[in-house]
Amino acid sequence: MIKLMIKYESSFIKEFKTENNSVSIGRKSGNDLILDNPTVSGNHCKIYKAGDSYFIEDLNSTNGTFVNSKRVIKSGIKENDVITIVKYSIIFSSDAQKTEDPKEKDENIIMEKTQSKYLDPQKTKASLEIIENPVDSNIEYEIKAVSTYIGKLGKANIPAKSSSIFSSIPELAAVITFRPDGYYLTPLKEGIVKHNGDDIKDKVILKNDDVLIVGATRFKFTLKKIQ
Repeated sequence: MIKLMIKYESSFIKEFKTENNSVSIGRKSGNDLILDNPTVSGNHCKIYKAGDSYFIEDLNSTNGTFVNSKRVIKSGIKENDVITIVKYSIIFSSDAQKTEDPKEKDENIIMEKTQSKYLDPQKTKASLEIIENPVDSNIEYEIKAVSTYIGKLGKANIPAKSSSIFSSIPELAAVITFRPDGYYLTPLKEGIVKHNGDDIKDKVILKNDDVLIVGATRFKFTLKKIQ
């Protein structure tokens, strides 16, 4: 059995279950799991079983398929992996028997006891403060969802300006994803996103007071403890 827990932004939508060994995901009606959103491709990706393992494969989608914040073309997936499709977060689980390495088990116990290594979203506040070239009157955006997108006004959670009058900002230029060990910034389009002055091509973990530039808009990332 494949079981998928589906969230849109921070809201839980539904649970999807199937006894089949594959699931097609996309906007078109012929898919097993339909995500009715114009930013999702008609045939976006598929999950399937091969041997005793499960895999996810992107079907040449426009906005990409991500597993645990990393963009993938084809990748193995395991229990509780988070699949991100634009504004959707999908938690994967199956009936496959898991074998855990004893060393990994010991490390997991240590991690559970060492809470200082992890972020508690109930006790922290993450936000982006606009310090240059805002799109509208908002100067601060709190980051509450598992995945928060930066891009074109009306399409992304946080809007950014294009860098010139001859180009337009992508609908989705970057995504900030919450993981237990922190917030990660992942560029979705090359040449659009900078982190502390550097162009980035892969995800980076964000630290307090980091400066992000998306298009022409400059942001400051803040992470504060809630008293």
